[in-house]
Amino acid sequence: MNLESIKLHQLRSLIAAAKCGNFSEAGLQLNVSQSAVSHAIAALETELGVVLFARGRHGATLTPVGERIVTHAQDILRSLDNVGKEAIASRGLQGGQVRIAGFRSAATHLLPKVMMQFQKDFPAITVILRDFKDCDQIEAALRAGQIDLGLTLLPTSSEFETWELLRDEYMVLLPPDWEIANDPLTWEQLAAHPLILPIATDSCRTIIDAYYVKFGRSISSTYEVREDSTILGMVEQGLGLTIMARLAAEPLPPRIQIRRLPEPLERVIGIVALTDAMHPPAVYAFLNQLKQIGQLEHLKTLRQSGETVHSGNGARQANDRR
Repeated sequence: MNLESIKLHQLRSLIAAAKCGNFSEAGLQLNVSQSAVSHAIAALETELGVVLFARGRHGATLTPVGERIVTHAQDILRSLDNVGKEAIASRGLQGGQVRIAGFRSAATHLLPKVMMQFQKDFPAITVILRDFKDCDQIEAALRAGQIDLGLTLLPTSSEFETWELLRDEYMVLLPPDWEIANDPLTWEQLAAHPLILPIATDSCRTIIDAYYVKFGRSISSTYEVREDSTILGMVEQGLGLTIMARLAAEPLPPRIQIRRLPEPLERVIGIVALTDAMHPPAVYAFLNQLKQIGQLEHLKTLRQSGETVHSGNGARQANDRR
């Protein structure tokens, strides 16, 4: 067996035939003839000394060893693609632009840090930032080619390539003078007080509603407000409590108390791009910076959660340290 004689077009033929279930459709997918696919797979089988497909009148089916080998072939081609991306990212960074969008809390707290570091490392590249209220608008802008990268909530459509950036915990925020010792709160305590929530179409409201449904609880809001800053102001004035993601609440008014929910809840913030899109080197460089900031924010969130959980006498002490 001489593995060095295996050709990349043989691996591509193997993967395409496995996906399509026959050689003719695989040929159409690869823009080659059926006989070229058949010859490539036959040569690969000869080199490996195994049968990769069971052939019949109704097409070609992977054999057990074929199923295992096609997985390795996919890994090989994926690694080759990454080699190319790394080479592209290392050159051509003397100009160009990156277009990125995010929803409000992500655009406010994450993107400026990335942009500042990116400007230091690549001063010749222009970064164009747009912020949207709704994650659907971000995904629509990606489809329309108006932006290169977006920060949105995961999971999302399969048409996008995604990278998880960080997990953002939801908290209960209480007015300064409310005396509720429990941490986490009970469902009964949540239901016994006025609740201030985002409007029904807000993505965070959708997450909160699904959370209540998951645990068989009914939700009733006293107030529904569009802006997070207005909600925080109402909580600070004693009009009710709210449930809000930590990142959306920052900077948190120092007098507001923090409690945990009866059961943990978090949202997953991720980076998205159109699958198989051809991006310039500047976009890949900015993507790498985003991933690094995401790791730092994750560690910061862990530290903040530890402060709240281990505050001893509830969240009022945790607030004193903020």
